[in-house]
Order: sequence, then C-alpha cells, then structure tokens
Amino acid sequence: MANSGSGDSVVDRVVRVIAAFPEGVTVLQLSELAARTGLPLTTAHRLVRQLAGHGLLDVGTGGSVRLGLRLWEIVNRNSPTLELRQAAMPFMEDIQQVLNQNVNLAVLDGWEALFVERLSRRGSAANRAQVAGRMPVHLSSAGLVLMANQPMPVQAEYLERFTDPTGRLALEDLRILLGEAAHQGYAQLAGVVDPDTWGIAVPVLDRKKRIVAALGVVVPLREVRLQALVPALQTAARGIGRRLGESQSGAEFRSME
Repeated sequence: MANSGSGDSVVDRVVRVIAAFPEGVTVLQLSELAARTGLPLTTAHRLVRQLAGHGLLDVGTGGSVRLGLRLWEIVNRNSPTLELRQAAMPFMEDIQQVLNQNVNLAVLDGWEALFVERLSRRGSAANRAQVAGRMPVHLSSAGLVLMANQPMPVQAEYLERFTDPTGRLALEDLRILLGEAAHQGYAQLAGVVDPDTWGIAVPVLDRKKRIVAALGVVVPLREVRLQALVPALQTAARGIGRRLGESQSGAEFRSME
C-alpha cells in the first residue's frame, strides 16, 4: 500500500535504502544515503533507525550508516544460490589449483550475469567479475553461455532489446557469439572488457539438462589453451550438476531467468 506523497510504499523505500550502497562502499553518511535514495532526510533517518533496530543496518557516530550483520546472515542462510555455491566450490578450487587463475560462477538474472562466487589469487589475470556483482550478458563469457542456453523466445527478446552504449560489441557479432556458444558448448570472449584477457565459460546443467549456472575462467591471452581449458571446465561443470542432483532430493535449482 502506498503511504507517501510520491506514491511509493514503505517496502519500496526500505529497498531503496538497503540498495543505496554502491559496490565496494561499506559506509555512507546519512545525508548521502538520503540523497542517493531521493528521500527527505527526516524520512531516511526514521527508516535507518527502524532498520538498525532489527540489525539490518548499523548506525555509527557522526551519522555514518553501514549494512548490518543481520542482513548478511539472513541472505547467506536462505540464499537460493547457497546450495549451488556449496556444490560448486570443490570443483572451482580444483580448477584454480590447476590454472592458478580466476574462476567464477554466475547465474542469469534478466539480461545480466550475476556472479555468486569467485576464486582469485595474487598474480591472476584482471577480472571484473565480483561476488554479488553484475555484468551485461554480452560483456562476459558467463553471460554469453547462459543466454546461449535459454529458450529461443528468451534469446529473441534479448536480441531485440540489445543495446551497447559503449560500442564494444555489435548486434551481429553478438548473434555469432551466441550461435557459437550454443554449437560448441562453451563461450569465449577475448579482449572485449580487458584487452589482455580471455574469458571462457561452460554451462552447468541440472539433471533435466537445463542450465542453472555458468562456470568460467579468466586467463591472460597468451595462456589460452582451449584444448585443455574447455574439457577441464566441462568436467567440473558435470561434477557440479551431479552434486546438485544428489543434494536436492527432488528439489530443483533454477537460474533466475
């Protein structure tokens, strides 16, 4: 029910407050938080105090606000990706031990790849993917392989709406990449985001052969060995799928299309 002059509900405003923290920023001043949410300072102050009372936010001295541990606890305890991450972690660790490079796990959420886990080491290639971070489908190999395994109507709608203000990828190039990913069973993206890196990702399928996630690596261009990387990733992806099937006991995990 709307109960403000702007027509937004209490839930709308609570979500705006919690979502106002940008990636990598853990603390905001109350005045900045109000500005980022577009709420009056008095309204933001009241909501922050109420959320802090439930442990969802923490209020510090001088008007500083940070996300509370209770929020982290609830999200991690009940996240739909928790089982996926638990199933994937041993295989991701094995891949990282072999490659000594970034390994990531992503699901599809709308037209974006949402990264739910990432393993990295010092000296690894540059990797823009961050845990709980998002990238447009066309700017990551994980996003490409996730979209390439969607039903044709979903792909058609995505391509119809596709825009790239940065000009990094043309529509026709995207069609080719999606077609190659569907045909080859893996997606690759070289030098699009970072000129010196190559992203490679394979689908993780459930027992009904539906895609639930993408398992990927980011390696330096000079170290790309598709004939070794792809089979290793595909073996790991099959292992993840088997572990999901064993642990679900009839339940199903689905990527957030």
